[in-house]
Amino acid sequence: MTRLFAALLALAPLTACGLQPMYGGGASSPVAQGLAAVNIPPIPGRDGWLVHSALTERFGVAGDAPAQYRLDVRLDDSLEALGVLNDDTTSRERRILRSRFQLVELATGEILLDATAGSDAGIDVVSSEYATIAAEQTALENLARDVADRMTRRVALTLRNRQREAGQ
Repeated sequence: MTRLFAALLALAPLTACGLQPMYGGGASSPVAQGLAAVNIPPIPGRDGWLVHSALTERFGVAGDAPAQYRLDVRLDDSLEALGVLNDDTTSRERRILRSRFQLVELATGEILLDATAGSDAGIDVVSSEYATIAAEQTALENLARDVADRMTRRVALTLRNRQREAGQ
């Protein structure tokens, strides 16, 4: 009985912390509706296509909505040698994908968010050129999803804070 009371007492402060689920209400939540109202112009390059597809998948959960915002994205994808052997061959590479993005309100042209997101991955360079190229492509696909997730969280937080300010 004492343990149960101690556990309930420990949980009591959590009810007053103010934490709320960001997507409370699912696809009909204000944040999901706000994300659905973001237009994402095409992003050049293969990395851009991957990030654009991932963003469109995440932002479109609530369906289509009239565009109120635009997300401008610029990407920088680089591949650098990390491990160089005595014979000047590379044994390890690092793929880095960085994005700079701006959330713009279409009605006013105001920039609501100007931020960066990035991720990197290590790649082993093996004797098979095909395997190395496949590993580089897989790393890019994973990085694109990770960067899109980071961007989605930042945009969602910005929209949620904006909705809170408008509601006060």
